[in-house]
Amino acid sequence: MKLSQFTVLLTAFLFFVSVNLFAERPITAEDMWEMDRVGAPVTSPDGNKVAFTKTSFDIETNTSETFIYLQGIEDEKPVRFTQSGSDSNPVFSPDGNYLAFTSRRHGGPAQLYVIPLYGGEARQITDIPVAVSAPKWFPDGEKLAFSATIHPDYNGDWDKLKEIRREISDSKVTAKVTENRTYRFWDRWLTDGFYPRLFSTTLSGEVVDLMPDSKRFFAMMGAPSYEISPDGIEIAVSANKNEPPYDRLDYDIFLFYTDGSGFKANITEHNPANDLNPVYSPDGRYIMYGKQFLTDFYADNVRLVRYDRQTGERRVLTEDIDLSFSNWFWSEDGRRIFFHAQDRGMTSIFSMPSNGGQVTEVFRGGTNSGAALASRNRLVFSHHNFSKPAEIHRINRNGRNLVQMTGFNDERIASLNFGEVKDVTYKGANGADVQMFIVYPPDFDPSKKYPLVKMIHGGPHGIFGDQFHHRWNAHLFAAPGYVVALPNFHGSTSFGQEFAQSIHGSHADKPFRDIMKATDFMIDRGYIDESRMAATGGSYGGYMVSWIAGHTDRFAALVNHAGVYNIMGQFASDMTYHRVAAYNGAPWDGLDRLNRWNPAMFAENFKTPMLIIHGELDYRVPVTQGLEVYGIYKGMGLDARLVYFPDENHWILSAQNSIFWYEELHNWFERYLGE
Repeated sequence: MKLSQFTVLLTAFLFFVSVNLFAERPITAEDMWEMDRVGAPVTSPDGNKVAFTKTSFDIETNTSETFIYLQGIEDEKPVRFTQSGSDSNPVFSPDGNYLAFTSRRHGGPAQLYVIPLYGGEARQITDIPVAVSAPKWFPDGEKLAFSATIHPDYNGDWDKLKEIRREISDSKVTAKVTENRTYRFWDRWLTDGFYPRLFSTTLSGEVVDLMPDSKRFFAMMGAPSYEISPDGIEIAVSANKNEPPYDRLDYDIFLFYTDGSGFKANITEHNPANDLNPVYSPDGRYIMYGKQFLTDFYADNVRLVRYDRQTGERRVLTEDIDLSFSNWFWSEDGRRIFFHAQDRGMTSIFSMPSNGGQVTEVFRGGTNSGAALASRNRLVFSHHNFSKPAEIHRINRNGRNLVQMTGFNDERIASLNFGEVKDVTYKGANGADVQMFIVYPPDFDPSKKYPLVKMIHGGPHGIFGDQFHHRWNAHLFAAPGYVVALPNFHGSTSFGQEFAQSIHGSHADKPFRDIMKATDFMIDRGYIDESRMAATGGSYGGYMVSWIAGHTDRFAALVNHAGVYNIMGQFASDMTYHRVAAYNGAPWDGLDRLNRWNPAMFAENFKTPMLIIHGELDYRVPVTQGLEVYGIYKGMGLDARLVYFPDENHWILSAQNSIFWYEELHNWFERYLGE
């Protein structure tokens, strides 16, 4: 072969490789875990800078690294600001010259650090034997507040706390002992006597307990809800007010002095339901907080209440607004309130006058969180949708000029072939309008027949919203060639209080009818092979999968992740106090009403093959639920497969376990639906 011929062939080959290397292809679980996860933005006092975290995963080592990034509000690209790989919770000092954050860079539990923004090394501020979280600067910039979990017997002596922790660790007795109704939560036990508190620290590391003698639970999941008054004299925190045996947790707004002298007032003691997220007005006169009215319905709308610190007057601003408010904050002049709320399958940004009035939609589309004030009358926030993972965006406060500020995942997303996403409405139970998303496989051809996969969300009071879900990613479900339908059935949030509450006491009735009518709706579109359909769900969605197994054989396969099977067994859950109302009965009163909607009572009808997945550390839906339905299936001689994770909770959180989860899911689909 002549050299020129060889050169031509080599060039053609390299072109072929380069084109196909970057050609669009369906998403894989590995792709999802190789994407960076961008945290919510935090703005500087002048609104000109943004700090946020970016977490990257190493699939091979099953580990992750988190760095803090900085970006000017007008800059095209962010800059990595910290180097240790274990940094989080950034917050700017009031003068904008320093950044406080938490880090494990020293090798122990996370501690508080401060670093100059314009040159210099990070300096460790705290050195205590437990992890610190949720730092906030005092208005004078001389101190910071933070949260930490301690044992009350430490009495301010950190060496004593070390000794208590060592005694617990070294004890040969492993028993957990309690007489409380609430004695474990999500994936941890609450029987060791530890409670969260708020603390302050000077920049030289002098720590003061701001909640001495407090034994109140707060921040059971996520960051604590607290804020420091503009004058720095008091601190407000949303915490449980009920005493042992904790028949239920009831969050009130507590005020504490910031000099360490302790409790000042409970400003919501009159309300038997939850009060949440206190936020001071810029002038310090008001506290805006969220209020629920119902004690037996956890998805009760959160209303905004304005509390006057001078007069003690409380005014509910949003009683006639059928939205559930979250993450509210004041404008700089105190005249407006910005907030997030779920609305029609999405999580949008809104604003309203701070003394009540008309709600204005600032931005709708996808799922938005972490909005914060920025310079030049703008907001910055995190945005994601079905086809795009979270990135930082900015927008004018009038809803114009949306700009994507970060693009860590843009190149990878561009290399993937996502199917189309449609937002549709159909007639569900009792002729009601029910919203549903349809996610199509790559290169969908409506002239062909496709398998159908129904995704059923948990809660039940939640949604499958327009979001890039890292545990139940709709495009990953669709990637092998399946049409995926995600109905937001009766009981779903974002469609009004009445719609969400409509299933209280009859958890299976309307949602089951909605799911069946959604199935009919999809079949009527002409491209669904009704002999190849699957239903999948987690938590409450798993409950519906077991209910479906006992009430129809329309599906060729079922997938039940962390699902409720026997609702009597849910009295072993970490949270039981709302279940009697939710189930309209209890084992000791109204057993017949409870069992009317109990999937375990219909096992004789089971036929459809079921994949059952559960984690040992799942205290929300105890692992026995999955083991029980698996045992019933095998006892009946039916097709079933159990995937058990000894180190996962209600969610599958580690990279390799998640990839394995999707492998099992796709293998199960291939077995019963085909490719």
